[in-house]
Amino acid sequence: MRTLNLRSSLLRGLSTGTAIATLAAGLAACGGNSDAAGKSASQAPGTVTVGAHANGAAKETALKVSEVKSISAELPKAIAKKGKLVIGVGALPTGSVPLNFIGDDQKTLTGSEPDFGRLVAAVLGLQPEVKNLTWENLFVGIDSGKIDAAFSNVTDTEERKKRYEFATYRQDNLGFEVPKKSTWTFDDDYRNLAGKTVAVQRGTNQEKVLLEWKAKLKKQGKDLTVKYYPDNNSVYLALNSGKIDAYFGPNPSIAYHTTHTANTPNATRSAGKFSGAGAKLQGLIAATSKKDSGLAKPVSEAINYLIKNGQYAKWLAAWNLSNEAVSTSKINPPGLPLDNS
Repeated sequence: MRTLNLRSSLLRGLSTGTAIATLAAGLAACGGNSDAAGKSASQAPGTVTVGAHANGAAKETALKVSEVKSISAELPKAIAKKGKLVIGVGALPTGSVPLNFIGDDQKTLTGSEPDFGRLVAAVLGLQPEVKNLTWENLFVGIDSGKIDAAFSNVTDTEERKKRYEFATYRQDNLGFEVPKKSTWTFDDDYRNLAGKTVAVQRGTNQEKVLLEWKAKLKKQGKDLTVKYYPDNNSVYLALNSGKIDAYFGPNPSIAYHTTHTANTPNATRSAGKFSGAGAKLQGLIAATSKKDSGLAKPVSEAINYLIKNGQYAKWLAAWNLSNEAVSTSKINPPGLPLDNS
């Protein structure tokens, strides 16, 4: 999900062999362990710094957090033995502020999502190893066992539950972004999209929602044009030039972008929000691991420890995401339905 690097469809047209080869190429391209150059590799034991190198997108905050042995004892033996948690983040090619992006030192992978993965790893007594991948390779990495858990704004959906297990940690809200001069608003009604041209990231939850609205409008004899672009710069060029009417993406990224363009010639505004799980269910973002890996339970317990002891609220506040807080982490709760109608 991300502000806006538009992704190609998840594993579409790839055989298993091709997918694994693609993963290897992606891992090589991303330079391996993104934490090697970041603050998290050198900070004091028992401390995780969130918001480092965020270039104004977050308030840098040092949080005290140590291993909780009653939780780490529940880790799968293979992960406990290697002593590290390989965290997947789908930020390539351009990232998405404030969720996941390369920091102002031009090397640290920062953002709310990798920071939270590091906090969870600390509770589990594991060294975090953050891998920066494309959205497609993020899931290939989980499938192949090269990624233990994704912390990358992944929505809990019933379709994904066929292959993955979830430990929730944040609300999932989608949003529409339009030029500030536009008078259009979503107004909680997909019918207001009739006749519009909207950009969305390929292979994402929001694409699924948008395409279902497109199908509904088609049955009513109305058109909705969906556009895809390779990265966030292309999306905003299209928005500013009038080639598209709106962008449909993760609400945190849209909120950030509208704030930071407010006093520029290309100012944008929010034109409405929508739950990532549809009109009848609050969407949830979740740590994502391979189905039956045994990771969801200890990860969920680590998240609940962080919620109970205050580090969770401080992490959200540092990234200005407090309005997306959850009261508890759940394992595989109901997600976006297979048929979101």
